Amino acid sequence: MAKLLEGAMGIVPALDIDSHEQLEFVVRETSKREGVAGYKLGLTSVMRFGLKESMRRLRDLTDLPILYDHQKAGPDMPDMAVKYTAMCKDADVDGLILFPVAGPTAVDGFVGEAIRANIVAVVGGEIPVPDYGVSGGGYMLDDALDRILVRAVANKADHFVLPAHDLGKIGRWSTWIAANVTSPVVLLTGFGALGGSIETSFAASAVCPRRFAIVGRLITGATSPGDAAARMYQQMQASKALA
Repeated sequence: MAKLLEGAMGIVPALDIDSHEQLEFVVRETSKREGVAGYKLGLTSVMRFGLKESMRRLRDLTDLPILYDHQKAGPDMPDMAVKYTAMCKDADVDGLILFPVAGPTAVDGFVGEAIRANIVAVVGGEIPVPDYGVSGGGYMLDDALDRILVRAVANKADHFVLPAHDLGKIGRWSTWIAANVTSPVVLLTGFGALGGSIETSFAASAVCPRRFAIVGRLITGATSPGDAAARMYQQMQASKALA
């Protein structure tokens, strides 16, 4: 059975690290710190060791939930969803970050398959770069994530990942999620150099009581990852005064 993120708020360090020694250091430094709720495993370890071996190594270090981010799974032929989900299930992944931007059938396939496999589907569709959407010079419709959310909720999704840099969008998406999902979980990402702030993004999403921050280099690149995670968790508590 998949492990779930616990608590109302917390930090999810993003382990996009190409050295297992550094990954082990970060996990050992953070796994027992207050507010650290789980980890995001990325492609850097998986391309070196394979998904199953990467998960085995992580399970030796922590009992916290592990979300796998295939950078980003979902924009694929819908019939790949069965194979992909089965391999992730076999590797004992707790959750999958999914960006099913290939269309409604991709949402049905990737989100639906994950939920049927008792894996948490963490659904997104926008990354925190200025030229992602058409209005910024990119290729994706500006309301792509709005459409994905509607279809994902129809597939029983209740975990969502939102970029932290645009407070107006966070407020709109969070309000819609809170109105349409019972006990939703929102994960925010893109802090520091990517433009997001813990205090302001958590205040903007306060309509959803359960919120977590996926944080990469601000923690994994710190001299003391545990202390960095603790500071960010304190910033979350401070966001309550801004909401």
